[in-house]
Amino acid sequence: MDEQNRNLILATVLSMVVIIGWMFLFPAPERPLTDPNAPVVQETVDATQSVATAPRAVIAGAEAATQPELAAGEEAPRVEINTDRLLGTISLRGGRLDDLSLKDYRVTLEPDAPIVDMLRPVGSDAPYYALYGWAPGSGLTLDDVPGANTLWTVESGETLTTDSPVTLIWQSPAGLLFRRSISVDANYMFTITQTVANTGTNTAALAAYGIIARHGEPQDLRNFFILHEGVVGMADGELTETDYSDMPDFDIVSSEGARAEVVQVEQNGWIGFTDHYWMSTLIPAPGNAFKSVAKYDEARDIYQTEAVMPTVTLAPGEGTEIVTQLFAGAKEWDAIRTYEKDGIEGFLDSIDWGWFFFLTKPIFAVLHFINAWIGNMGWAIIGLTLLIKAILFPLAYRSYSSMAKMKELQPEMEKIKERVGDDRQKMQQAMMELYKKEKVNPASGCLPILLQIPIFFSLYKVIFVTLELRHAPWLGWITDLSAPDPSSILNLFGLLPFATPSPESLFFIFSLGVLPIILGVSMWLQQKLNPAPTDDTQRMIFAWMPWVFMFMLGSFASGLVLYWIANNLITFGQQYIIMRAQGYKPDILGNITSGFKRGDKKADKS
Repeated sequence: MDEQNRNLILATVLSMVVIIGWMFLFPAPERPLTDPNAPVVQETVDATQSVATAPRAVIAGAEAATQPELAAGEEAPRVEINTDRLLGTISLRGGRLDDLSLKDYRVTLEPDAPIVDMLRPVGSDAPYYALYGWAPGSGLTLDDVPGANTLWTVESGETLTTDSPVTLIWQSPAGLLFRRSISVDANYMFTITQTVANTGTNTAALAAYGIIARHGEPQDLRNFFILHEGVVGMADGELTETDYSDMPDFDIVSSEGARAEVVQVEQNGWIGFTDHYWMSTLIPAPGNAFKSVAKYDEARDIYQTEAVMPTVTLAPGEGTEIVTQLFAGAKEWDAIRTYEKDGIEGFLDSIDWGWFFFLTKPIFAVLHFINAWIGNMGWAIIGLTLLIKAILFPLAYRSYSSMAKMKELQPEMEKIKERVGDDRQKMQQAMMELYKKEKVNPASGCLPILLQIPIFFSLYKVIFVTLELRHAPWLGWITDLSAPDPSSILNLFGLLPFATPSPESLFFIFSLGVLPIILGVSMWLQQKLNPAPTDDTQRMIFAWMPWVFMFMLGSFASGLVLYWIANNLITFGQQYIIMRAQGYKPDILGNITSGFKRGDKKADKS
């Protein structure tokens, strides 16, 4: 086995090991079931606690309906939210944003599928909501500040739209007048303006806070190692990502027994929860210090993120205003990048770009640009492949030129093998002298293959994590480039009237679609640019390789398989033209027929 073939086989085996490891070594574990309707005990915030203990959680409990402001069983009034992209309501009980859906996104591709729920109130499946309020300092009690169960009154605004904010008002027994103004932009960013005026006769100390809470893990948690789901935050330029499974291991134990992690942000930061395609984030005004808190209450199975502002002291007649933002919506690249340009530091990093961010970020930026120009993400992937191959063309030219020269040296190499026999050391020395004399680098043929591996993994990451690929069609039967090819050879691509195995089934690997089959054929055709190796072992490995990859990649996202097909076909064209330019004419038809003749001879011998 010569060095070039050995390097090629090694690179292929390494790729196969990594891909098989993804598929079988990291299966998604079953999500533990939780009772979303379990009663929750109301808790309070104490802004005078030190950073070491973290603020206590404000959780809107199921017992809220028994508060004296409302009759037993009576629902709190709600204010409607209705924009071009959002639909929901705000509960006047605590002024909670706990009912929000995304008009532009549906759960499945079915036309009548429900739109995606972003936030959900207590009492529903998997409650998930945002709370705002004030923590009492010295001289105040919990009854003197608005909390999770305070019943607010609408001062102005009937429906929250992009053009009409809503203002809530509440008068404290201590003479503090609180207002909360909520506005929303054309996308998913809410602006929360909290004001307080001390109309009493005593000095008051208090601290504003914002909280995002979710009961239990998300119902659609993927638990896939390539995707981060859980807490995501930025603190003065440092990104933090914490999985749900890691939150019970936080070092700090708060006074109510919850595990917490607290970071003091000096200038710029944000914190929240990120899902596969959606995110909720608390964003204090840039340039303001705050405590960034992530917390897990195991007794109630509640996950929280908190942004707690510094304590302010108000003399009689004084007031203050705290402005924060809440992002609650889809992780759209355009929208998040715009928010980052407008001053939210590092907000684009809320998308999980992974360790190869230096590749995934520019790859997606180019893909997004091409898609905006062409208007179809499938053709954009093909355009991206053309661009990548163009950038790597100088290296490919050197590689294929070297491969063509290696073919010319085959007779000389055979003479060396005959001359030195089984003496490996002499054969290696003679080979190196021949390479040096003819100015051939035998390792250069592997470089394009090795470079394709990080590009392939980076594109896999991009297709898997970015929202723009979700439910993105290409043509015909490919209606979702982020999902496997839905066609199947098991029912003759829809001609037979029965369903095929689901992607979760172990037998799905045999449910080959059109794209995986084209991928296998393209790899097989690319091999036929060169004669089959003379060594039986090498020939067997090369013969099986296209079909093994066809089955392995059949369950991958259609967009990734489409990229690999385009890459194979472009590589085939490049290699053919370059080898012809170097004086070597590939006998593709002869290489194909020789394989069949070899099989016939073996059959005759048997």
